[in-house]
Amino acid sequence: MPSNYQIAISFTIFLTAVAGATAPTAYDLLTSYNFPIGILPKGVIHYDLDTSSGKFNAYLNGSCSFSLEGSYQLNYKSKISGNIYKDKLTNLSGVSVKVLFMWLNIVEVERNGENLEFSVGIASAEFPISNFDECPQCGCGLNCNTLFQDSKGGDFRSNVFVSAV
Repeated sequence: MPSNYQIAISFTIFLTAVAGATAPTAYDLLTSYNFPIGILPKGVIHYDLDTSSGKFNAYLNGSCSFSLEGSYQLNYKSKISGNIYKDKLTNLSGVSVKVLFMWLNIVEVERNGENLEFSVGIASAEFPISNFDECPQCGCGLNCNTLFQDSKGGDFRSNVFVSAV
């Protein structure tokens, strides 16, 4: 039977190991489910995940809006939630896109090979994964240095396939 001293030493070693370990970020979580980090903007301050159900919540410091390559306006609420699985996000809430004059909620994202398909329920659009290699920044998206210089993230208007669901 271990002595109180051995238990105390073991507990101290355990606490030291836990304190020294860095918790994975929301961006690490995305990559572990085969998604690129750029589907979330910079600035996620916290997330929680129920690994048994895939239910997650991600939290930003506040709401976040930006345009991508001048063709899409996106809005993230301070809380984004849904279910995450390998290659698929479902039941999303907290993310919307402006299409023409209407804001539509993005409800699902699915990885299909080297493309991501974003669904708003009645329609979907597909983009190359390489467009999401970097995280957009609230307010300026991917063009924070200059609005006139192309970003390395690619042109979000190219290779777009829109279909009715």
